[in-house]
Formats: sequence, C-alpha cells, structure tokens
Amino acid sequence: MEIIPYRENYRDKWEKFVETSTNGTIFHKRRFLSYHPPDRFIDESIIFSEKEWIALFPAVEWKGFLFSHRGASYGGFVFKDNLSIKRSFDLVEKLLKFAKAKGFRGVEMTISPLIYYERPINYIDFVLFKNGFRYRKRELTAYIPVVEEPFSLFKSEARTATRKAKKMGVEVMESDDFQTFYSILKKNLKMRHNVKPTHTVQELFKLKELFPEEIRLFASFLKGKMIAGTVLFRANKRVSLAFYISHNEEYNKYRPVNILFYEVLKWCWQNGYSFLDLGTFTLNMEPNMGLGRFKESIGARGLFRDTLYIEF
Repeated sequence: MEIIPYRENYRDKWEKFVETSTNGTIFHKRRFLSYHPPDRFIDESIIFSEKEWIALFPAVEWKGFLFSHRGASYGGFVFKDNLSIKRSFDLVEKLLKFAKAKGFRGVEMTISPLIYYERPINYIDFVLFKNGFRYRKRELTAYIPVVEEPFSLFKSEARTATRKAKKMGVEVMESDDFQTFYSILKKNLKMRHNVKPTHTVQELFKLKELFPEEIRLFASFLKGKMIAGTVLFRANKRVSLAFYISHNEEYNKYRPVNILFYEVLKWCWQNGYSFLDLGTFTLNMEPNMGLGRFKESIGARGLFRDTLYIEF
C-alpha cells in the first residue's frame, strides 16, 4: 500500500470515488472544500492506493495536527463497501506512519455518523482505538428516518402544531431567497447564542453556486413573508442534512418550523432519501434539552458524531 499526496489533476477521479464510496459525503468532495480561500488551510489530503485507489483522506494542517477536515463537518477515511478488517488496520497504520514522518504532532478527524454509510460498519473506529486514538468529543446529531407519512413519527403535540400552522395560513415552498433567510438566521443566532453562522452570506451564495442542485432552501411563508427556513445539503444519496434551521421569533405562535419539517420530510421521501439529519443538539457534549425535545417531537433520535484524535 502506498500513500499519494492529492494533486489537482486527481480532482475528477477523487469526486467519482466519493460518489461511489460507502460513506463519502458532500463534505469530502473537492468541489466543497474548494470554497475555502486558498490561504485559509494548508491542504494535506492523501490517497491510499494498492494498484487501485482504496481510500481517501481529506486533510489539512491545523495547529501541528493532520486534521480531517478542519473546513468541513465530516472528514476521516472515505472507502468502498468492501473494506475488510485487515485493510482497515493497514490504512490506519499507514496513516500514522505518514503523519509521524511528516512531523505532525498528532492526527484528528471527525467521522461521518453511521446513517451516512451504505451499510453500517465500525471497522475504522475499532482500529483507531486499537492504535491509541481517543475521543475528543462525542456529539449527538438528530436524525429522522424518512417515511411516506411523517405524522407516523411525530408526537401528538407536533401533529397539532403542524395542523395549526396550516389552518393559520402558513405555506411551505422552496425558495431562492437566501438573503432573507440569512437575515433571520443571523438575528436568531445572535439573540439565542451570541454566535454567527458558520458561513458568511457570501460563502453561502458561493456554495449554492457550486452545488445548485445539492443545496436547497425550503421556507415557511405567511402572506408572502418568510418566517422560517432550512438550508438542506444533499450529503449523499441516502442523507439530506438540514445544515441551517432558523425562524423569526415574532411568529412563534404560527408554528412555522413544525409544518416546515413536515413538508421537508415529504420532499425527502419523494426524492429517495433514507434519512434527514437535523444536526447536533449538543455543543461540546452539553445537551440543549429544549432543542433536543423539539427534534424528538418530530421523530428524531440521537446518533453519535465522533471526533477522535491521537497525539504523538
């Protein structure tokens, strides 16, 4: 097995490998990673090859660590469904030798939750632990299995809220008005958590330009006014990720988020997704009980989103 540093002429082959892998996501694609300004990160992405490519490892240098990937929600190894336990050991051991030889002081990665896999597999996690990796953190991400009738998963209060929203005239539509949604999002995050969105509005527009079909905005409207919305990322063919969720607090009584996700889940069913990922409801392993309770009310359950590291 050899390690090949990523080069730009490998881009098309890399993208195809991610698409046909068992666990690759939009966040592993060069097209996504390229939205970052070139001076933000030092790219250290590598390819594992044994006559043919067997795994990818998108990565950057970050504070002396080989980090996969600082500029994306998920990193770690991307591989095909036929990965064996033996080859899993080979990949991790080869990675560690590479990182030490390059002078990194450790390796860190955030791996895709199990819903992103074609078939759930914990070989890599197992081998990382066998080689001394530890958890940096174990966050909980809320996922909903996509079914034909979302009400079958909703709790009674969520069903009532959805019917109330519809009765009061709230409508859900796909929209291209990212600017209005971003204004709602920015105000909401400032008021609730005193933080800014992960992306600037310019970066969000750039991502939409890079992924016109994969990034979609769905919003709740009252008399033509946007009062809530969610930006969906086509993470891979199995999972749609609600990367941003926000609403105008002044319109809480209209319950615009309940009806929004009722319609989004129907859209996910129509478009062949198996899961909707609502994102984390923990921060540095501290649960937001109110957020968790809301996500559970529309059918969500928590699944680990793990960040692992080793220091040499």
